[in-house]
Amino acid sequence: MKKYRCKVCGLIYDPAVGDSSSGIPAGTPFEDIPSSWSCPICGVPKEDFAEIEP
Repeated sequence: MKKYRCKVCGLIYDPAVGDSSSGIPAGTPFEDIPSSWSCPICGVPKEDFAEIEP
């Protein structure tokens, strides 16, 4: 699955890990995260993440 990086703080969303602090279970693709989700580090919205090229 594709990983995404926050354009502001650099946090990497890894679908294999998810985001337990926001209730996003491991195995959740970035595309399936609700649009209301925000970066758990800096708080920017989901649209401020960019796909990381493999």
